[in-house]
Order: sequence, then structure tokens, then C-alpha cells
Amino acid sequence: MIVERLLASFLMCLAIEGAAHGADSRPAWQAEWERTVKAAEAEGQLTVYMSGYSAVIEAGVFQKAFPKIKVTIVPGTGTQLAPRIVAERRGEKFLADVYNGGGTSLYQVLYSGKMLEPLRPALMLPEVTDTSKWWEGKHKYVDREATYMFVYEGNVSSGGSPAYNTQLINPKDYRSYWDFLNPKLKGKIGSADIRRIRGVGPSVQYLYYHPDLRVEFLRRFYQEMDVHMSGDFRQAMDWLAAGKVAVLLPMQSSGTAKAKAQGLPVDEFDTNHFKEGVNISSAFGQVALVNRAPHPNAAKVFVNWLLSREGQTTFQKVMSTPGDAKSSRRVDVPKDHVPPSERRRDGMKYFDIDDPETKDINPAIKLIDEILAGRNS
Repeated sequence: MIVERLLASFLMCLAIEGAAHGADSRPAWQAEWERTVKAAEAEGQLTVYMSGYSAVIEAGVFQKAFPKIKVTIVPGTGTQLAPRIVAERRGEKFLADVYNGGGTSLYQVLYSGKMLEPLRPALMLPEVTDTSKWWEGKHKYVDREATYMFVYEGNVSSGGSPAYNTQLINPKDYRSYWDFLNPKLKGKIGSADIRRIRGVGPSVQYLYYHPDLRVEFLRRFYQEMDVHMSGDFRQAMDWLAAGKVAVLLPMQSSGTAKAKAQGLPVDEFDTNHFKEGVNISSAFGQVALVNRAPHPNAAKVFVNWLLSREGQTTFQKVMSTPGDAKSSRRVDVPKDHVPPSERRRDGMKYFDIDDPETKDINPAIKLIDEILAGRNS
């Protein structure tokens, strides 16, 4: 009997050891991921402040994959959402888990205000952390620490290519941004006012930081051309379509595409042929974790899903429209919907709007303020 009991105890120890060894044999990322998903399901909720791309969540793909996590979307523009988060936090209300949107408000308000949680450590899925799945073999971050603001979208010639009235302008006459200083355009150029709406941030960044343009171009543009300023995209586009102005610079690409699709006589200049070259930007394709979040595990699950192949495929599918194709920085997501001229090419030099060195829009705003104040005095 004693021998049998000893044998039984020995076999039980072997079984326990084997089970423990089996559990430990899982890859570290898998164990961490499973713990995070379980904790996220226990939280049961997720709140995403979403600028521009609410349809990515509304498509229901994430909800189907994680049915135990209820998603609340807080939609709005960056100039609405970022100040809202600041105001909530001042009132000791910490409601936001994730912020997704354009980089200007994200950088200027949330990142600069130290309201973000490091995102890099939250990436777990191998298909997300594997940099070979991403353009140029790397993850793209806006911040210098390469930790907080992840850029998942990279559109060529996006972020506000100049727009023109097709009945008034021959685009073949323009091969450089300096051509917009032609005296014949004086009083015939409209501009979306970056001081009042931030959706033209990428275009202003390009003009301010491009080595061939910079301060000299902006100073001459706003001093010499009698530019019509508007704080409303729709009003600016109405001016262009009606012929009140012949050119809009800067402008929001999506606004031009929508107006063109409605049959209005507007289009964008093909800046691929411009001497200064083309830019690459993320539109609303940046994501960040908000610190002191009420549902931190659900936030991690969402970010990993969004940056996965399924999440990026969903993003491209639901957000691309005729004339405004969205392009993920993931290279394993097909780009057949992107016009050949707008596809990223390896080895080509692009002016990247989302580099840390070009992201701060405040110097450009200050310059424009000074120029216009002098013009109106």
C-alpha cells in the first residue's frame, strides 16, 4: 500500500510538473496577450476618441472579434476632441482610453501636455511587432522618443495638395509652389486659415518646413497675393467652385475630392510633377494611448487589433472613397485601390509630414499671425 501511495504521488507530481511545463511553453507574447484580453473582457468597455475614422469601429469587425468589450466612440474634429479631454481631466474625469486622429491636435495638446501613455510596450501581437510587415521595415512614430504616437497611414501627396477651379486654371502651367506667386493670381487665391481650423496642418507644415520653401515663401505668399482667408472648409470650397478664387492653398484633400465627386469644377494639382516633390502624410491615421485610462487593457487590445492586418485592411476598406484612397503603412495589406501615382515607392525621397522635426505647427502659425497683422495694419 505504501509503495502504491508513493507511486501515485510520484505520478501526480509528474502530471503537475508536465502541466506547468506545458503552460510555460507558450510564447511569452501569447501568455501576455491572453492575460490582457481576459482583463479587457473583465473591464467590459472601451472609449475611443475618434477624429475622422469612426467608421473603422462602426464597421463592427473589432466588436465581432471581441464581443465582450463594448466600444463607445466619441467623434469630432481634433480641435474639438483634444480640448475636450483637457477639460474633462481638469474636472477629474478620466474618460478616454484611446485617441485616434490627425497629428496636429494630438501632438500640440495631448503629447505636449504629457497626457499620453507609452504605446510601444503595449504592442504584443507578432504580426504587429514584426517591423518587416511595415513600410521601410520600421514602425513610424511622430514623437522623438518613438514611443507615444504611432502612425499607421502613409498617403503620397496627401495632406492638402493645392486645389484649383478647372474652368479658370490650366494645371500644366504650374510646376512649383513658387508659381503661385505669379502676379496674375493676386486676389484670386483662397486659404483655409490654420489659426482657426487645424485640418490643413499637414499642408502648412510642408510649406513651412520644406527646405525649398520655408519662411520666404510663406511671407511672400501672404504679403503679396491678397489671399482670401476662411475658417470654414465648405466656405473655401464654395469660393473655389463659384470662381471667386481660382486656387486654394492650403486646403484639405478630402474636401476637394468630395466636391469633385459632386460634379463641381474643382480638382487638385498633381504635385508629383512639382519641383519640390511630393509629401507623405497620415491624414487621421495616428493612434495613441491616453494615460490614466479607465480601461487600459481594453485599450491595448484595440490598438493591437487596429494595427493588425485585419485592422488595417478594415481601415483601408471603409475609409477609402473615390478620389481619396487611404493607404496603410503595412506592406502586407493590398494597395490595389490606390492609384499608381499615389502608391509609395521604395527608395523614393518623400517629404514626411510626420517626422518629429516637422511636426510642431506653432512656429508656422506664429509667422502667419505676424504677416497678416502687418498686412492689415
